[in-house]
Amino acid sequence: MKITSVDVRLVDEPAVTPSFRWRRGLPGSDGPRTGAWLVIGTDEGLRGYAYCRRGLILADLVERRIRAELVGTDPLRREWLWQRMWELDRIEEFPVYIQGPVDDALWDLAGKAAGLPVHELIGSYRDSIPAYASTVTFDSVEEYLDVADQCLELGFPAIKLHAWGDARRDAELAVALREHVGEAVPLMYDGSAGFDLTDAVYLGRALGDAGYLWYEEPMREFSVTAYRALGERVDVPLLVAETSDGAHMNTGDFIASGCASAVRTGSGLKGGITGSLRIAHLAESYLLRAEVHGGGLPNTHLCMAIPNTTYYECLVDSNPVRRAAEVDSSGLVHAPEGPGMGYEQVWNGDEPSAASAELPRDR
Repeated sequence: MKITSVDVRLVDEPAVTPSFRWRRGLPGSDGPRTGAWLVIGTDEGLRGYAYCRRGLILADLVERRIRAELVGTDPLRREWLWQRMWELDRIEEFPVYIQGPVDDALWDLAGKAAGLPVHELIGSYRDSIPAYASTVTFDSVEEYLDVADQCLELGFPAIKLHAWGDARRDAELAVALREHVGEAVPLMYDGSAGFDLTDAVYLGRALGDAGYLWYEEPMREFSVTAYRALGERVDVPLLVAETSDGAHMNTGDFIASGCASAVRTGSGLKGGITGSLRIAHLAESYLLRAEVHGGGLPNTHLCMAIPNTTYYECLVDSNPVRRAAEVDSSGLVHAPEGPGMGYEQVWNGDEPSAASAELPRDR
């Protein structure tokens, strides 16, 4: 089998409604944007799909670099092509979200060629996984507590906060939420890189005292040394290496530093399924968890295949809370059953349907 075409189908996506906010200093929900489907065709009539939210950037890189690298090659040589993408990265310095769609489309093709869902092609570990509610930023402690109550009523077993980016105010929220839901509900906190070391330590100590399951990305991940210092000063487990470039290579440095209680993996920022599996296996060799970042079909397959992950991340971006379609009333996400990734649900012949905007979103 050979790759005969590599196309980018641009899709106009409407603004996210209702709009929502992240912490102070970060933009909020997306306005109207141009997304894109990457479509890799073969001489046997199979096509592999992957979606990218930054369509114009993907289209430029496919036109200038990626198409020529893929056409004429065997799509089942995923490892070779993954390494070739890293060679191209040396010239282009790809954004971290570019390699993922290429690799995911190849895995989609491989699953279709084998007649298996991607998670079965990898080697399934489970057929369902609990989903945690991953909040956006709400206005007050009282609103967060209300949102938490709704999430628990909808079946979510755990809740992760994205708060205001103010260490003292966020600490007060974290303690109030723990007191509100009790000790039995797993709680997590995500700082979205909002703090320096001093504030990260202050907040981390409060999270540790409140028994939070993990403390995620409190600082920018450029400095492993800063994270090592943070790990020496707080008791809460650190979940690290979410947005650091370099997939398993940077993750290895976080692990070697001793600061990692768990690491992030996930198709969107870690080079697709191939990069995500590298990270998961690396973490497992140190008895660490590799928690999958964000939702969507590729990450659903990963959650079913990786033994050392514990939750599916489901974005909660509204009040009243809407439970995502992929999460059932018991708070579980189930393994996809069709061959490949399963993107055919949003394709109508040769073009994506309007339902593309309704796919599970990463965070």
